[in-house]
Amino acid sequence: MSSFDLIVIGAGPGGYVCAIRAAQLGLKVCCIDSRTALGGTCLNVGCIPSKALLESSHLYHLAQTGFASHGIACNSIKLDLTRMLRRKDAVVQKLTEGIASLMRKNNIAVVTGHASFVAPHKLQVAAQQELTAPHIVIATGSAPLAIDRAAFDGKHIVSSTEALAFTAVPSSLAVIGGGVIGLEMASVWSRLGSAVTIIEAQPRLLSDMDADCAKTIGTVMQKQGVKFHLNTSLNAATVKKNRVELTYGEHTQTFSKVLVAIGRKAYTEGLGLDNIDVSCNARGEIEVDTRWCTAAEGVYAIGDVIGGAMLAHKAEEEGIAVAENIAGHAGHVNYSAVPAVVYTFPEVAAVGMTAEQAKAQGLQIKESRFPFSANGRALAAGNSEGFVKIIADAAHDELLGAHIVGAQASELIAELALAREYRASAEDVARTVHAHPTLAEVTKEAALGIAGRMVHR
Repeated sequence: MSSFDLIVIGAGPGGYVCAIRAAQLGLKVCCIDSRTALGGTCLNVGCIPSKALLESSHLYHLAQTGFASHGIACNSIKLDLTRMLRRKDAVVQKLTEGIASLMRKNNIAVVTGHASFVAPHKLQVAAQQELTAPHIVIATGSAPLAIDRAAFDGKHIVSSTEALAFTAVPSSLAVIGGGVIGLEMASVWSRLGSAVTIIEAQPRLLSDMDADCAKTIGTVMQKQGVKFHLNTSLNAATVKKNRVELTYGEHTQTFSKVLVAIGRKAYTEGLGLDNIDVSCNARGEIEVDTRWCTAAEGVYAIGDVIGGAMLAHKAEEEGIAVAENIAGHAGHVNYSAVPAVVYTFPEVAAVGMTAEQAKAQGLQIKESRFPFSANGRALAAGNSEGFVKIIADAAHDELLGAHIVGAQASELIAELALAREYRASAEDVARTVHAHPTLAEVTKEAALGIAGRMVHR
């Protein structure tokens, strides 16, 4: 039996970052993961491989449709999907090896296997291997949600994991779900030549994000060739002759592949939670208090497994906070300043409240919106679609939320997340000098608009 100060179950963004921070604070740490390649879903079959394919497919699409306007003639453009996938895998491998190196650097014991509680402070990983620690953090992440009407078979009806590794471009692809994963995977395969149809049960895309941003990205993706059926439920999916027949709404159509992307669920399978009197809520999530403590003393949970926004960076911050709390420091996460991004093109990014959420809390607000079409850098780059929207408290001018749809929205949102973290006013952002010409000037103009002082509109 091996003993540690802290054991972390799961080596995804929340888990491995928690382990590293705890080791930095002087704790003897062990990290357990069922994969030999560290990094969890995010790095192995999620965030990183999807972004690699989004970047590669965007460049391919740009070469076909965008270079000519810049005076660049490309007479023969060919897709080498095998090489594109190989590049994606190489990016993943480099990063997983980097995490392994960080574990060694910080003297963290890494154990491969599935961990299960046999007691509040004792885990069993293999038949003959038991590990103990006074503090154990559950960071087991999430898994794709399945639906009975379109059960995964790994070949015809797939999750995002398989959709990242199609060995050929599907002639047609149905995506069930108009959320982040659905839009990103639709973008990849549509750019590479697949006829993509998104079927969404809700009346709009990206139901948790700003409605104007969602409407704009939907319009842009339609121009890119993606078809949408909103407010439409899936009735049945049947595999016939190596294709999938879908019945949805009043439609019946066959597709080469079907991607089910209706969300993810907390992964707690085989953890032995009953042995430590920890139960899950109706959504299958482990419930924690404000310090991420479960009902079992010395057992904590972070990341996707506790619900909330299923974001890698949210899990990382929780991992750091828990490690600091365990080590006697003051760990904290400001959930109101956690940004969210959709890596379509243009991108969608947000931080803080939407106008609807602010009004639901009884707040009086002011809104301001400035378009990229009035920005010099955006026009010069040919990326003029979208806007920045800022929401501020009408009485105190505090920046309550920011919403962007446009090129590099994932980078631009960081400034507004920082403003939200420091509870800055819209005036603070407006008075900050922004370099010219940059896309960030759109943020400044939107902030100026709260006080009715836009210069370029």
